[in-house]
Amino acid sequence: MAKGALIPARYIFTALVSIGLAIIYGLKVNLSVAIVVMINSTELASMALSEASHGGHHGNANENGTAPPEFACAAPVSHSNATNTIQDGPFAWPEPVQGLVLSSYFWGYLLTQIPGGMIAEKYSAKWVIWASVLVNVVFTILTPLAANISYIAVLVVRFIEGLGAGVSLPAIHVMLTKWVLPQERNLMSSLAYAGMALGTVISLPFSGILAAALGWEAVFYVQGGLSMIWCVLWLIFVFDSPEDHPRIHPVELELFETSMHHDDHESHEASKEAAQLEDHNITEGSVVVMTPVIPDKPNAQKRRNSHQGHHWHGFHGWHGFHGWHGWHAGHKHHEHPKLHKEHLKKNGHHGGHGHPDLPIPWKALATSGPFWAILVAHSCSNFGWYMLLVELPTYMKAILRFNISQNAGLSAIPYVCLWVFSIIWSNRLDWAKSKGWITTTTVRKLSTAIASLFPAACFVGVSLVGCDRQAAVALMTVGTMFVAGMYCGFLTNHVDIAPNYAGTLMAFTNTAATIPGFIVPAFVGHLTHGNQTLGQWQIIFFTTAAVFVLEFVVYTVFASGEEQPWNHVVVDQKPTLEKHTAKEVHHESESEQLEGKAENP
Repeated sequence: MAKGALIPARYIFTALVSIGLAIIYGLKVNLSVAIVVMINSTELASMALSEASHGGHHGNANENGTAPPEFACAAPVSHSNATNTIQDGPFAWPEPVQGLVLSSYFWGYLLTQIPGGMIAEKYSAKWVIWASVLVNVVFTILTPLAANISYIAVLVVRFIEGLGAGVSLPAIHVMLTKWVLPQERNLMSSLAYAGMALGTVISLPFSGILAAALGWEAVFYVQGGLSMIWCVLWLIFVFDSPEDHPRIHPVELELFETSMHHDDHESHEASKEAAQLEDHNITEGSVVVMTPVIPDKPNAQKRRNSHQGHHWHGFHGWHGFHGWHGWHAGHKHHEHPKLHKEHLKKNGHHGGHGHPDLPIPWKALATSGPFWAILVAHSCSNFGWYMLLVELPTYMKAILRFNISQNAGLSAIPYVCLWVFSIIWSNRLDWAKSKGWITTTTVRKLSTAIASLFPAACFVGVSLVGCDRQAAVALMTVGTMFVAGMYCGFLTNHVDIAPNYAGTLMAFTNTAATIPGFIVPAFVGHLTHGNQTLGQWQIIFFTTAAVFVLEFVVYTVFASGEEQPWNHVVVDQKPTLEKHTAKEVHHESESEQLEGKAENP
């Protein structure tokens, strides 16, 4: 048996996707750490005291401008005087302005989700992801310049970063449908998406070290500069699909084809069932778009030369071209290479970058319980995720009273645990599923339950332990760790229910899930403005726990891991086009097969 490459191309792809997400998330959260030392807390305290004095209110501050003991934790005991030194920066931005600065990223992030997914599906997901990271890198480097101009300039810079980052997840979803084998889906998807945690793990402590040693500007200059290396590696090693890769090993390429054939065979029954469901809708002017292309199985190198246009549009190998592509009662499709190449070009496929112009089944989508379950779960999970990601450093400084170095290191501990747990959990799920012990639906619901109930309980626990720093850090670590269940839960569910629309569905749900990104900083800023107390943070944490419970309930009731019938659409052709009945298409399929045999005896 021929040996494959030393490092398979799909592993290199997964690693670079994970690192790319790590960069995007790292550059997203570095401001959460840097802003702690960018802000002049002493001046803000004086301003708050002045406002309170003029307003006749004396309950929120004492003569030294610090919170009364009953409202804040006592300073931690330390043998080093440096530990409790106030670290002030040059900017007197009050809490509402800080909330605006932290949330401006998500304004841009919200706008590019859907167009990003559509562009990635139609053209090249590889270039969309590369541009996404590059935009974040460039504008991260420009952040110090913007901050010295005005907080308005920082809003603009972060908004543009969000615009760039918004296209990343939908585009990655598109590439995963082409590069991940079905039997490796849970593990590879988790490894790829674990980059979100990995970026946080690296960025939080690294940002703290840079800010303490070199100043807050270094956080943006150093991290942005190092990220440029990835931009070069991505262009060298990553391609849109396995067949586009000029250096992929023939054994690995054959593995993708074999897996696709196996999946197509299993999907045939689902296709026939969907066809029966839609049978009453098929008229003379209708063409069913639900059938996979099943090419011959020549050796991998020959297939690469003769089928350059072919690529996978989902984990199930679905193609969804307008018209029938040779599916006939389980027979293989035979087509002359030249005819096949011209046919792909005619249908919008160019070197594996094209995408069938499939219409989105809006009505079916709007009434699909599984789709709404993903959307609600994604949105609720992101509320808790952003609470941990964006507000955790502020809580640790304002309430638990850690300094910047401790803050960054301790803030990263939960994400180290998350990253490790995600790998172990996904591996065990793949193992259990391969044994036939659990179904895809069970995997998704169980993972989402873990990702919602455990964090909810931990948020309640943090609210109750108050100033017990060890208990608070332990609970936040455990809660964040279990959020990793989302990678094998709702975050991968788009591909299960509609592989033809995986990128578009991710764009829709991630758009909705971005809204908490600017609600959370505004919500926290409003409650804690001039009032950084345990009581206010308890309200914040109890609210977050309730949102996690809502995620669990909705997803458990409505979610599914099964492919939905609307993934196989029926397209009504315009009257000016040539009309085909189902019977005529059947005969055309047979004719094409005979033609292929005649030209390839």
